Amino acid sequence: MWFRNLCLYRLTKTFELSPEQLHEQLIQKSFQPCAAIAPFSYGWISPLGRNGKQLTHVANSNIMVCARKEEKVLPPAVIREFVAEKVEAIEQDQGRSLRRKERKEIRNEVLLDLLPRAFTHSSYTYAYLSPHENMLVVDATSATRAEDLIRHLRETLGSFPVIPLTTNTAPSNVLTGWLSGQNVAPDFIISDQCELRDPKKEGGVVRCSRQDLFADEIQSHLKAGKQVTRLATEWRERLSCILSEDLTIKRLKFLDVVLDAAQEQEAEDEAARFDADFALMTLELSRFIPALIEVFGGENDTASPCG
Repeated sequence: MWFRNLCLYRLTKTFELSPEQLHEQLIQKSFQPCAAIAPFSYGWISPLGRNGKQLTHVANSNIMVCARKEEKVLPPAVIREFVAEKVEAIEQDQGRSLRRKERKEIRNEVLLDLLPRAFTHSSYTYAYLSPHENMLVVDATSATRAEDLIRHLRETLGSFPVIPLTTNTAPSNVLTGWLSGQNVAPDFIISDQCELRDPKKEGGVVRCSRQDLFADEIQSHLKAGKQVTRLATEWRERLSCILSEDLTIKRLKFLDVVLDAAQEQEAEDEAARFDADFALMTLELSRFIPALIEVFGGENDTASPCG
């Protein structure tokens, strides 16, 4: 249940639904298995999985939700093979080469024919709403996946005005300064991984892992004008992560002091363990996220709301 990536969004209006009211709304767009000829299905499930029926779960006034996406798995090579066989048969029968439009139509026919027989694969996206902080936190590896969840929330609720969290200072400028020798913010420690990118169009990219980032080799890239776009850090010996230029958090890992505290909490079953971990995780993030915003010069609140 512990989040591994963070995409951060600011709610631009007070979220007024109670967890119970939100649950009732989510039921309307709950997950349904993929139909025979549908390429995918997307909907809400209980964050507790088989251990729960409620589509919302609450701890520390934070409301967790979970979206499930089921996709049909059709390898491109299989599609190409079926299309090629059908095209060849038609061309031999009619004694002519098929046009591009005809080939496209044949491909669509093949897809419709194969979809009912395809295997399915499911993925899950967790997020929690923090109404008292006006924030949405999504555990997603990409903004696209986070936006899928937000889009489904909008379709479910009719409106869900949020904007990506932005700061007054570009994270890349701050991270580059840290690695160039400027004072690192209190409570942050630079680790051993980074990504450097030349800001020029088609510029080079350097990725370093398990290296001394203050070594001459790395510093020479910075002096040549490359910017830090990702940087591994630790915060207060409580969590480690990779800070990114777009303010997303990658490879989030809660460290021993937090995990030990989680183990010390008594839990009678999996649901109780989930609840305890969720409460502890959101408590840590409620301290970490504001610290991160401060490091990057405070929040930029001039952006327009979406949804």
